[in-house]
Amino acid sequence: MYRKLAIVTLLAVLLTGCTAASRPALAPGPHAELATKQVAFRARPLEFVRDGVWRGEGVAYGMHRDGQRPFGLSPSRAQMAEDLKIIASHWQAIRVYGAADLGDSLLRTIKNEHIGLTVMLGAWIDVEERLPDSTGAVKRSPDLLARNRREVDAAIRLAKAYPGIVNSICVGNETQVAWTDHRSPPSVLIRYLREVRANTKVPVTTADDFNFWNKPESDAVARECDFIVLHYHPLWNGKQLEEAVDATRATLDDIKSRHPGQTIVLGETGWATQYNDTGDQGKLMKGRAGEAEQATFFAAFHAWVQKERVPSYIFEAFDENWKGGERADEVEKHWGLYHADRTPKSAMAN
Repeated sequence: MYRKLAIVTLLAVLLTGCTAASRPALAPGPHAELATKQVAFRARPLEFVRDGVWRGEGVAYGMHRDGQRPFGLSPSRAQMAEDLKIIASHWQAIRVYGAADLGDSLLRTIKNEHIGLTVMLGAWIDVEERLPDSTGAVKRSPDLLARNRREVDAAIRLAKAYPGIVNSICVGNETQVAWTDHRSPPSVLIRYLREVRANTKVPVTTADDFNFWNKPESDAVARECDFIVLHYHPLWNGKQLEEAVDATRATLDDIKSRHPGQTIVLGETGWATQYNDTGDQGKLMKGRAGEAEQATFFAAFHAWVQKERVPSYIFEAFDENWKGGERADEVEKHWGLYHADRTPKSAMAN
């Protein structure tokens, strides 16, 4: 379910720049009362500074260990607490991709264990409605609609229950880019964005690949977001290690130029420690993968985001061996800065 898994923290500095604007109405749908309203929009500010210290560097957290998976065996509270304490020794913020399954357990652990992390809480949106086919018909999935409803309801409820820990909500992950396997019509995503925003006080957004945010059609979605969450993986985009951070910086600057006045959070980037030479990995990935290479990327990335104050989530904290296919070298299993058994890779060993 979760294809990849990722910063925002507390403040003293308000970042906005978005002025009030009228949002276009949508065609009637499951939330017609939200879709048809024209409302003035003023972006809710993100907070990155606390006690005079910038705290805008975080990490994506997928919590399932070996033998566990979404909608299967879940981690224990003790395992989750162990993970969060490891993360909190290096970062101040985490990003997670779903709310309904383990969101309450995660947030309760942070609160009860007094772990100093803030959370960008995800609401996973699956394909409840397909774009019209050649006949003009729209295909709908009641089961996935119900699952999406649970995600959205959980995100709203948890944001209210854990103020100060949940500091933003990300509705949907890579639902708009052309290559995604869970593409949703923009109208569906926008209705959920409006609903979550109408029922919470935290900043609300959606996350997508740079190849969506650099298209004109992204403007309608961007207008509904308090900030933009951008994904860019230099390894997936054929970059060599020595050009990876520069390519990431250039992509961020390009998206900023296309969405002026909006705060951009780099929601996913990283460097895998292994991939195979089949399928898209073999075609698209050109850089060498390994622990030494990941350590080099992470050191350069960390130096850049700290120097230029780039709000970002590195992808990701721990390897997730439930992901991808059966092959052990499937790249989706190897983005972690820690192994699945929670031992550090070279990037974190020191």
